[in-house]
Parts: sequence; structure tokens; C-alpha cells
Amino acid sequence: MNAKARARFFRRQQRVRQWIRGTGERPRLAVFRGQKHIVAQLIDDERGSTLVGVSSLAPELRKELKLGANVAAATRVGALLAQKAQTLGIRQAVLDRRGWQYHGRIRALTDAVRQAGISI
Repeated sequence: MNAKARARFFRRQQRVRQWIRGTGERPRLAVFRGQKHIVAQLIDDERGSTLVGVSSLAPELRKELKLGANVAAATRVGALLAQKAQTLGIRQAVLDRRGWQYHGRIRALTDAVRQAGISI
């Protein structure tokens, strides 16, 4: 990403984040979409702590995923995140897509979380 594209991304990210705050009962689902992997975390912004975090680098996912940066990997990460969140009693979340568009891997991860029973 060149300097102008990075600046545009940063502005989009700030515009999205100015309205989103995670709480203990409704944490922020922060998604990082990298070149090789995808990472999702549930964050409580009031306490400043990460409640649950899952990555395509997780040992339980590395065995079954060939690539960590495709829609299938995003779906598995979303399902595992939702499973771990439900054990903590989390039923709602608010999506922080950063500056990324809501399609592809971001949408696949979010749909997997929704199918597991967490409302976003």
C-alpha cells in the first residue's frame, strides 16, 4: 500500500471507529485482514481488554486450513470465535471492520459468527 492509499485507509478506519465502542455485554468484534492471515478479537473498550481472540494461526485451525487468507479460513475463524465467545456468555457484539469493505473475508467471518448465534 502506498502512502496515499494508507492515508485513505487510516481516514476510513477513524471514521468507522468514532461511533463504535465495545462494552462487557456487547464487545467490539475487531477484524484484521492481512495478506496471509485473518485475526478476529472481541474487545471490551471500557476495561481496555481483549476477551477472546482467534487467528488463522491458531493451532486448532492450522491443521485443517491450507491457506489462512481466504473465505474458508475466515469462516472457520468466525465459527471458532463464536464458540469461544459463547462459553464466556457473550451473545451480542458490534462489528469493527476497520477500513475494509464489508464483503469477502470480512463478510464470511461475520456471517459465521451470526450463524453460531451471536447477533451483530
